[in-house]
Amino acid sequence: MSFDINSINGLSARELKALIRTAQKQQELVSKRPAVTKVRAQINKILRESGYSIAELYGVDVPAPAPRGRKPGKVAKKAAGTKAAKKGKKTGVVAPKYRDPADANNQWTGRGKPPRWMAAYLAKGRKKEDFLI
Repeated sequence: MSFDINSINGLSARELKALIRTAQKQQELVSKRPAVTKVRAQINKILRESGYSIAELYGVDVPAPAPRGRKPGKVAKKAAGTKAAKKGKKTGVVAPKYRDPADANNQWTGRGKPPRWMAAYLAKGRKKEDFLI
């Protein structure tokens, strides 16, 4: 949760006290609740014992949990912010432009950061033009 400290700068002392009381009540409620992982474990146990799935009980697909780990980098954010993506147009698949002579499965469109195999060749002094398809 994000909180902008500037949003409380204009509050009076009475409004601040009311805000603090509300926050303390919310904190008490949240601290009394059991941990989410424990509740999920209990629900999953009951479902397994009864032979049901959440989709069967509620009639909807359960959204998959958010992926953990690495977040998309700058390249993915740039692609999402292109004019075509903003207008809702689908961007087409770009044909590969370069191929690794040692392994034909290694291909690159020439867009974005060069793959490792290309970077290794470039570091050895070869040119991109040597790998054109």
